[in-house]
Amino acid sequence: MSDRIICPCKGLHGEIMIPGDKSISHRSIMLGALALGTTEITNFLEGADCLSTIGCFQSMGIQIDRTPEKIIVHGKGMHGLAAPKDILNVGNSGTTTRLMSGILSAQDFTSVMSGDASLNSRPMGRVITPLTQMGAHITSVNGNLCAPLKIEPGTLHGIDYTSPVASAQVKSAILLAGLYADGETSVTEPALSRNHTELMLKSFGADITSTVNPGGTATAHVKPCQELYGQSICVPGDISSAAYFIAAGLLTLDSELLVKNVGINKTRAGFLEVCQNMGADITLVNESLEGGEPRADILVRTSKLHGTTIEGALIPTLIDEIPMIAVMAACAEGTTIIKDAAELKVKETNRIDTTTEALRSMGADIAPTDDGMIIQGGRALHGAKINSYLDHRIAMAFAIAALSADGDTIIHDSQCVDVSYPEFSRFWTDADKSGIVKRNLTRSAFAFHYVSNSFS
Repeated sequence: MSDRIICPCKGLHGEIMIPGDKSISHRSIMLGALALGTTEITNFLEGADCLSTIGCFQSMGIQIDRTPEKIIVHGKGMHGLAAPKDILNVGNSGTTTRLMSGILSAQDFTSVMSGDASLNSRPMGRVITPLTQMGAHITSVNGNLCAPLKIEPGTLHGIDYTSPVASAQVKSAILLAGLYADGETSVTEPALSRNHTELMLKSFGADITSTVNPGGTATAHVKPCQELYGQSICVPGDISSAAYFIAAGLLTLDSELLVKNVGINKTRAGFLEVCQNMGADITLVNESLEGGEPRADILVRTSKLHGTTIEGALIPTLIDEIPMIAVMAACAEGTTIIKDAAELKVKETNRIDTTTEALRSMGADIAPTDDGMIIQGGRALHGAKINSYLDHRIAMAFAIAALSADGDTIIHDSQCVDVSYPEFSRFWTDADKSGIVKRNLTRSAFAFHYVSNSFS
């Protein structure tokens, strides 16, 4: 366990390279393992969650080579997985657990997935229900609809499933199971969630289509698949990681940052829309498209932000960034309303509660609601002791809040950032005698990320 002290700063300038997208990194390993031939992955995110996915597939007989430059997955085809000799350790990764549930439901062997205490308390009923409807045999070992999950062989049938929530994890679990079903499978969700699975399945050779329906619902269809085929994948930078540095550039005085190689898929990039709605000075440059995934460099300058309303179909495109958005809202003028975001309750923590607690401790005016929060901006934030509750999004969001606060801020259990962004911990240097790590961020906060820098 570790605490970190963060000092206020100003004048951030330079270019930041963002690690690979977490969602795409997960999926590249999974589909690479199920494909024939090799899949080469560059800019893979070597965070704890993605390493959990690698470990699980290695336990099922897939050779995965890791070098500093790339990951090589030696796929064995749709039916090439082998029975693991032990429980599949998913660590803290909900993505690994939910997506692999769809894959494992189609295998001819029994498997058990289990993770850490946090993971094993998160709800899995939302994937158990549709997969069971398809013919999967999934049991919550403790009878609480949480992991550990025991999955036994079953014969899968195509279904037309209407999801009560817009969730890429639910959708992906069903679509991955649908590859093995005896007929077409469709998933309709109330709004289009991130579509990395659909794009990647198509590039690997699956017969998959997706449409946005009148009224805003979205439906993805997948047909049974004989084989997938290995691909070369360059993972774009993760927008949910870029969000912290974009916010730092917006909130920290006298700053100008270029955040490079960021994925701007419209099903993920709602954060950028919110920034623009709040009056942020943001410019997209060097836009490109690779493997169906758009990407760009993002130029960010210090901005005077104002409140906005965030709701409806926008929520699934920015659900992971809401703690950071809440911090921005606290620093903005006027009122920000976040609603339709009950999904926050089933993340690593109940992020409505943990975000509210942390912002209040820094002096913000914030009221939680059943499906979001209401933030009255304009109050100056002050340094505080922030309990991350081992939630990486909370730790990183409030590390950024600390940069423009009055006084030092302590982030408790800061090591949790390693699950999605190991390099983020380089905010801090060697521990002092007390065991608490302290760094003045005025000149060196982002130096480790910069291709070139000119801190003022």
